Amino acid sequence: MLMKDDNGNIIGCDKCGSRNVKKDGWQYWAKGKKRQRWQCKACGKKMLNPKVLEKSPFEAENLDVDFIPIDDIIKHRKKQFKQKLKAKKSRGLINIKINQMGPIGILHFGDPHVDDDGTDLAEIYSLCDLINKTDGLFGGNLGDIQNNWIGRLQALYGQQSTSAKESWRLTEHFVNQVEWLYLVAGNHDVWSGDGDPLEFIMREHSGIYEQWGARLNLIFPNGKEIRINARHMFKGNSMWNTAHGVAKAAQMGWKDHILTCGHTHVSGYQVLKDAASGLISHAIQVASFKIMDNYADKLGLDDKNIFNAPVTIIDPYYEDDDNRLITTIFNPYEGAKCLEYKRAQWIKSKEK
Repeated sequence: MLMKDDNGNIIGCDKCGSRNVKKDGWQYWAKGKKRQRWQCKACGKKMLNPKVLEKSPFEAENLDVDFIPIDDIIKHRKKQFKQKLKAKKSRGLINIKINQMGPIGILHFGDPHVDDDGTDLAEIYSLCDLINKTDGLFGGNLGDIQNNWIGRLQALYGQQSTSAKESWRLTEHFVNQVEWLYLVAGNHDVWSGDGDPLEFIMREHSGIYEQWGARLNLIFPNGKEIRINARHMFKGNSMWNTAHGVAKAAQMGWKDHILTCGHTHVSGYQVLKDAASGLISHAIQVASFKIMDNYADKLGLDDKNIFNAPVTIIDPYYEDDDNRLITTIFNPYEGAKCLEYKRAQWIKSKEK
């Protein structure tokens, strides 16, 4: 096969004149510059400037390429990786400064599925009102805000009275009812792909939004720090223990005060103590607001929805090994009353 240069000229050996030449790698210089190297198959000479044996019958105008030079791509990829790594590390434990003195509470919403016909939407909005009117009570959300059917599952929109467009309107309205301390996207939420509408909706909120999960470090005015590990789900299941996944996470690595998740639409709770540090961890599996579920009925799944919006009350004036540091209350209305009582007692203690 005849070899040609970039201009279409037939080239050969500049020593013996043979046309039988081959590419022989590259000659490199400083600053990343390089040039094609050639070798003659007849006499064996290596060269950078092969001889033009026959000029091309025509020469076309050189056009600009429609791609970025490879060196620029490599430079950009290095910069992009550095930034992504920095962003990932910053999310390992996210500091949140609590500016409110005294005990606080967090109401953890299980999977809302606001557009599903089987969801108790009235209860969801009632709890939003409860958060907004209760001093010191914050909202947390464990994901699956709506069904968000995609692909072959889009046919399931035929089994609910809410259209896809109405679902997103409901989602936006619900999310904007509360100034969330955290909101994590579940599997139904991330089905939207890279163009994440939830991230867009949360853009004006001061709380944390992350896909799948977020690990928070609450820093109180007195210096006390409380770690919360909130995920849509923790890996692991057991037919004997509905809180198996989240409890296993607490026992096998995550030394956090509160670990909570949703996804499975069942309730479960365990309190665990780390023997080495004395840290008491509350492992909470939160059920869903989707009370009626044809899929669960089809599989014959038992109703294990005991609570779908537990409240964890944090009294930052106790140590990690004191069971008064965190109180978990399954009923959100009772939780709000308990928080009001604790805050009132704290205020009285300050007035003495």
